[in-house]
Amino acid sequence: MDKPISSVKEIEKYFINPNRKFFSATHEEIEKGLTTDIYFVRAQEILKYLRLGSTMVTAEIFPREEGVFTGTQEVYNLLKDKKIKLWSLEEGESFQHKDTVMRIEGPYCEFGVFETVILGILASSSAWATAARRCKDAAGAKKVVCFGSRHIHPAVAPVMERSALIGGLDGASCILGAKLSGKKPQGTIPHTVMIISGDTIKAAQAYNVCMPKDASRIILIDTFKDEAEESIRVARALREDLLGVRLDTPSERGGVTPDLVKEVRVRLDQAGFPYVKIFVSGGLTPERISMLNEESVDAFGVGSYISDASPIDMTLDIKEVAGKPIAKRGRIPGKIENLKLKQIM
Repeated sequence: MDKPISSVKEIEKYFINPNRKFFSATHEEIEKGLTTDIYFVRAQEILKYLRLGSTMVTAEIFPREEGVFTGTQEVYNLLKDKKIKLWSLEEGESFQHKDTVMRIEGPYCEFGVFETVILGILASSSAWATAARRCKDAAGAKKVVCFGSRHIHPAVAPVMERSALIGGLDGASCILGAKLSGKKPQGTIPHTVMIISGDTIKAAQAYNVCMPKDASRIILIDTFKDEAEESIRVARALREDLLGVRLDTPSERGGVTPDLVKEVRVRLDQAGFPYVKIFVSGGLTPERISMLNEESVDAFGVGSYISDASPIDMTLDIKEVAGKPIAKRGRIPGKIENLKLKQIM
């Protein structure tokens, strides 16, 4: 890996291809420090001029609100070749407001330029994991799958869905996001297939023929007809091959309500299909999951609530310089211990 950028002059000389295909940063650009704030590069240059660049410091990171910690692995991957020591919460661990979630010890020049990158990784990843945990807590023992990739830039969609899985979700639809966690991506088919084929039954039967046996036969039933009627038609067409039906009724028609779930369940039971499960998606929040969880919903698909989660503000403070406690006004000098921290470097 090339050395991280260390001067304003290097930035001025750095060439960006105006015709690059995507605007997201590459792994190499992140490692080079090109996604950092320029003032951290200026800090490195000034400290080098003062012959203080290699000053030994202790830096600690704390959050502005409670949540579920995620991002440790990416920070480790970023810093693993640096001459530092690193302590961190484990991914999936909970934290409270102002807990020390990460500590870095070493020469400032080894990691200072990456402050923006580290905080960004932890802020977004932890927010997505926290939102996912809230959904899973609302669902209890029932399955929750992340459908959030369509709501976020594709460059970070895998990070978001991996974070959601660490937060406790049972599956993810994004191919790369699921595979990064060693899981199979989950999901069936979109409304597009029903609309182009012109009939839900035609689409369901084709899906049943084309897809491998281990692909769950869960069919959308809100495209053309009344959901209760369509669920029975699909059940009669696929019989024992059908695992479940998915309610994704849009907000323009009132969304999925407890009464709708109740009716679909009763009508399926009366028609002789008590084994057909009900999967609900579309605009779900922890509050709506809790409400629908009182009905016969077997699993949930959550998208925008997770992907739209506001980053959890993370702050990095220098707490020791050359072994002596120090801090900016308003902060406590010296290390603030957290028994959950584990040394990983």
